[in-house]
Amino acid sequence: MDLNADLGEGFGAWRLGDDEALLDLITSANVACGFHAGDPPTMRRVCAAAAQRQVAVGAQVGYRDLAGFGRRHIAYDFAELRDEVLYQLGALNAFCRAYRTRVRYLKPHGALYHAAAQDEVQAAALVAAICDYDPELPVLCPAGSVLAQLAQGAGLRVVAEGFADRNYLPNGRLVPRTAPNALITDPQQVARQAVRMATERSVIAIDGTVIPCAVESICLHGDSPDAVAAAELVRAVLIDAGAPPTPFT
Repeated sequence: MDLNADLGEGFGAWRLGDDEALLDLITSANVACGFHAGDPPTMRRVCAAAAQRQVAVGAQVGYRDLAGFGRRHIAYDFAELRDEVLYQLGALNAFCRAYRTRVRYLKPHGALYHAAAQDEVQAAALVAAICDYDPELPVLCPAGSVLAQLAQGAGLRVVAEGFADRNYLPNGRLVPRTAPNALITDPQQVARQAVRMATERSVIAIDGTVIPCAVESICLHGDSPDAVAAAELVRAVLIDAGAPPTPFT
């Protein structure tokens, strides 16, 4: 089972999360590309540390929204979003090349992640950017989403993702971040959800419903409280359960 986390989300003098500690525990790093978070020095630092640890680097592309951390919806024109995503891919890969590695996959961030799961125009823009950049590049996204369907239709590899530290609605979607129970902050509970995803291919929704959740990669948010402690525990329990963290690329 792949274990991924969102990294490089600081900007300038502001740092968010412990990137180096998480890179010792995860197998895939979703690195912010400077639009919703991140900047060139941060991108270089995270790419260097990931390469040193042989952690796969993915482009965590987002809206051009530093002030809102990419969590506010933007009604983009197709061509503009396609080109901004392509720009972010190229920028991150430049830093990867400096350390003899490369961008291994794409994952949308925040509001773009949720929009592309339902919006055909935004999902199509992401697919078009990937096809322009490298048709062999996998996309990390929710199974069955509009993005997953369009990506599969274009011949791209789709990697289904689940969230160990987020609660789920009965329809299989994430509880909105505006809700008080959106996040799971107890590392023990995070670990239990991760193991259930890896071994039973399911998750328990907030109303107690058991819903299918067959995933190839499990995400932990680097900006969550106790993120490192949760990642340590998740890694340990996955190994014990016979699903040791392994990159999907």
